[in-house]
Amino acid sequence: MKLAFIGAGRVGGALAVRLAEAGHSVVLAETKDGSSSLAQTLARSSKLRAAPIRDAVSGAEVVFLATPFAANEGIVVPLADALAGKILVDCTNPVGAGLSHGLESKRSGSEAVQALVPKTRVVKAFSIYGFENFEDPAYPGYGVKAAMLFCGDDAAAKTTVATLIADVGFEPVDVGALVQALHLEHMTLLWVRMVRGRGASPNIVWGALRR
Repeated sequence: MKLAFIGAGRVGGALAVRLAEAGHSVVLAETKDGSSSLAQTLARSSKLRAAPIRDAVSGAEVVFLATPFAANEGIVVPLADALAGKILVDCTNPVGAGLSHGLESKRSGSEAVQALVPKTRVVKAFSIYGFENFEDPAYPGYGVKAAMLFCGDDAAAKTTVATLIADVGFEPVDVGALVQALHLEHMTLLWVRMVRGRGASPNIVWGALRR
């Protein structure tokens, strides 16, 4: 599958490397800020390449948005035409002061992104853990894979994203429409408060047990 990443920092870089190693064609978008993280991520895998942001997005089937949330509007709005009809995986989270929800829990960041690019199929995924679990999602000995909860309004888009989630090494768990993204963002805040705020081990994930 042809994938493009906008944002090649700790989250985007980890996912880009894993998906490239899984056999996907992965392009990292070159942004105006010339972030050093792009070069660092490119050095991690010979299977990655970089391209100007519009070229990267235009040539992709699925685009990953892995930037700081505050940068989203300035990035996606100019690309609205290139993103039309494509799947946009929103990995971002609006985080406010004191590790609060940056949009005051009035709506999710993913719904805000969808409103910016209404012709794009937004799916919220890869947002409930820190980058450590994207680097290595394996928890051997438990008999289950770490769960990756995701949501979106387009069924076909979610099917595609579920495949990518599995390719990274997680169990895909579809939790419903994009309105559920607010709850996933609160799960992210829960994880961040536990790990970054209180010093718990980052090696903690959620599991989906069924019987």
